[in-house]
Amino acid sequence: MGETIIDLKKADLTLGRDAASVHVLKGIDLQIAAGQSVGIVGPSGSGKSTLLMVLAGLERLDRGEIHIGGAALHTMSEDQVADFRGRNIGIVFQSFHLIPNMTALENVAVPLELANVKDAFAIARGELEAVGLGERLSHYPGQLSGGEQQRVAIARALAPQPRLLIADEPTGNLDGDTGRQISDLLFAEQARRGMTLVLVTHDPALAGRCQRQVRMRSGEIVGTEAAPAATGQKVSA
Repeated sequence: MGETIIDLKKADLTLGRDAASVHVLKGIDLQIAAGQSVGIVGPSGSGKSTLLMVLAGLERLDRGEIHIGGAALHTMSEDQVADFRGRNIGIVFQSFHLIPNMTALENVAVPLELANVKDAFAIARGELEAVGLGERLSHYPGQLSGGEQQRVAIARALAPQPRLLIADEPTGNLDGDTGRQISDLLFAEQARRGMTLVLVTHDPALAGRCQRQVRMRSGEIVGTEAAPAATGQKVSA
């Protein structure tokens, strides 16, 4: 494995309190190489989406360590994590999470403006053109199809040129044909930019396109499987 961009050590997290508490992640160890595509799979409630939120810096561990690109997120303040995330991690959600009263162009420009990036709108325009929405710049989310909204969300996630792209069920709210188009877009952009892609999905076809699959059950990693096209063999965790 080449340069490690994600390094989790004994990652442990409990959500909720008292009788309502749930031990979601149970001492997980996980390493992911830079430039790799990884699908996290498992039944509902296995902890895979929570693991993704930990990798995105949106959930803090109770115990353990998380290093992203060599940066120790578990030692940072919330403001420091937010600043790091804005510069290094793009996130795509199942439900798009676009700002309804902003145009597609404005939605993509938002993270760039927050980071004080020069020419934010020019960069946003280029990203929207790259995902095939050059003619939809002035449209609001309510005027776009589900697939178009997800393309805007992908453009927004990619605009800061992140090293790591996190995607939580990116095709979950889309029909089959549109979902395949979004999948094609995600993997094409990952390859073009040489970035790391980590996604959660219930779709075996989408997971099967990743170079590696990480299988979870009850808050634990129960195995990893490398795609035959990538290595020609399976690897047990």
